[in-house]
Amino acid sequence: MGELFGNLIGSLSGVLYYPILIIVLIAAGLYFTVRTGFLQLRLLKESISVVTEKPTEEGAVSSFQALMVSTASRVGTGNIVGVSTAICLGGYGAVFWMWLIAIVGGATAFVESTLAQIYKRRDANGD
Repeated sequence: MGELFGNLIGSLSGVLYYPILIIVLIAAGLYFTVRTGFLQLRLLKESISVVTEKPTEEGAVSSFQALMVSTASRVGTGNIVGVSTAICLGGYGAVFWMWLIAIVGGATAFVESTLAQIYKRRDANGD
């Protein structure tokens, strides 16, 4: 029974993870890019100015410092090795497609973060 269940999950994961998930994520990214009016390109100047602004109080964490800590906690060696391998094997074309997918994924990340802020709720302790 356990072996049958493991084989079923493995087969289902193989089908859903590679072709279907990639298509759904790219389609969602394109949809959100159009629906938000290409905000990842339209607000690029604003995002750079927010990251480069100086903190108002002495000793406070700047926006750039917060971004670097957040990035360091999310990007692992697998990401670095994956990108360098893609560049070695795919050359300039790999870089182009990584940038294109990153831009499309930016709209999805924005919508996800916005929905998280809209639908957050306080618990019994007020947190």
